[in-house]
Amino acid sequence: TITMERVYQKPPTLGAKAPEGATIIFDGKNLDGFTKLGGGPCKWRLLDTGAMQAAPGGGNIVSKETFLDHQLHVEFRTPYMPGMRGQARGNSGVYVGGNFEVQVLDSFGEPARDNEAGGIYHVAVPKENASLPPGEWQAYDITYKAPKTDGAGKITTPGELTVIYNGKTIHDKIPVNTGTPGGAGGDMGKPGPLLLQDHGNPVEFRNIWVKPL
Repeated sequence: TITMERVYQKPPTLGAKAPEGATIIFDGKNLDGFTKLGGGPCKWRLLDTGAMQAAPGGGNIVSKETFLDHQLHVEFRTPYMPGMRGQARGNSGVYVGGNFEVQVLDSFGEPARDNEAGGIYHVAVPKENASLPPGEWQAYDITYKAPKTDGAGKITTPGELTVIYNGKTIHDKIPVNTGTPGGAGGDMGKPGPLLLQDHGNPVEFRNIWVKPL
């Protein structure tokens, strides 16, 4: 007789409380910290589990507060979509500073790519795929250094991203100087919002906070 037990891996920062000096953007109580990109109220779903869920047609959302250099903590859960493949499986994105996307996707068991979970979209491939299976809560801990720009908004010094995914450092001080399509736009050297992408999939987010650096 062979007995197999499922092993659950809990990311070390899952449920991490916001440190002193941090701004809590979403704590599960309401959607007041976000607006729809381009204006209007946030129309994502507030769940009784303390999470919010991307609602089809809800559009991308941005935090009302903006930030320059900061540390970001965000937890997410991709849905189980066995009938879909590739970019159609739990697709969303975390746009740091409103413009640089760290991909959210059901990438469990996939090779590391820039358009899979943890990838800095079209910029950098993760050092490894640290994804957990769909349906399990995962965590990004991201350190962002904003680019430097001239008076016209042109980037003169690239920004920088370090990404820890489920406790593993998958990007270490990656330079960024080209915004991801679909971002908030504007002068990237100025404080920008957190943008969460609506890609038509019911991805959930919770426990989102930012600590300025």
